[in-house]
Amino acid sequence: MTPSTRSTRRGDLTTVELTWIEKRIEHRIRFGRPADQTIIDKRRRVVAFAPGSIFAFARWAANDFGTIVSRIDIVRAVFPGEPHQTLPYIRPGGEILLKIAGWDKVERVLQLIDAVEAIGLDPVETAPDYWRQTHNRLVAGGTPRTYSLEQHRAFLLRKRATS
Repeated sequence: MTPSTRSTRRGDLTTVELTWIEKRIEHRIRFGRPADQTIIDKRRRVVAFAPGSIFAFARWAANDFGTIVSRIDIVRAVFPGEPHQTLPYIRPGGEILLKIAGWDKVERVLQLIDAVEAIGLDPVETAPDYWRQTHNRLVAGGTPRTYSLEQHRAFLLRKRATS
């Protein structure tokens, strides 16, 4: 379902806690269309996504010796009552399309997101199966494919045929 398929109440939104502490912690949204935002203070805010929305949540942390955590999750916000996986900082959780840790792999995902934008698409519109395939290839030590306009057209045709 798309975010506009059902009416959205504030309690139906998926929230993501974002933090930024210079040179220590950065939790940010790489792509996505938040439906709401609450600023807690200059370092923290909470963004919310409508059910069906897809977003990328990047996390990074360092100490005096360098980076200690680097990860990115691409998630679909779920509808109330829908099964989901739990994730840190995301409430209630979501459908995990991609979950990658380690700077080399995270950097590769960021490059793939950039490549989607370079062909003129918003990454939220990318086929969810593409992010699943990218996850599987990276976890298996393989090379993920770059998303193409042909792939996107096929996704849109499949989506239209099942609607």
